[in-house]
Amino acid sequence: MSAVNKNINDKDIQVILGTLLRAGVIISMTIVLIGGIIFLIHNKGVITDYKVFKPELAKFSSIAAIFKGLLTFHGDAIVQFGILMLIFTPVARIIFAIFSFLIERDYLYVLIGLIILAIITISLNGGLAH
Repeated sequence: MSAVNKNINDKDIQVILGTLLRAGVIISMTIVLIGGIIFLIHNKGVITDYKVFKPELAKFSSIAAIFKGLLTFHGDAIVQFGILMLIFTPVARIIFAIFSFLIERDYLYVLIGLIILAIITISLNGGLAH
């Protein structure tokens, strides 16, 4: 057993992973709330008329557009960023789990984690067929 394995056990890893998920959800929820408040302030409290469909958030449908919108404090871009953070929270958990399995030298679970990460990455990029 190496020095790293003596200091980190399975319970420690589970606590870190749980904290990571909890913090990710709380941070993304806070970002969405702040973005919603900014959106309402910029629109003077006028809520969109949902009787007529207008794809207003289409301008922030790419990651680059979301970051450009963040720089100019667009409320809807901030909301989209919070949702993006919520999506990437479990991805961060998987990446952390892969590293923890590497530390434990459990290569089967490293492989399974990499396969899961590849599946998520492919699906977030629109899948295999375009």
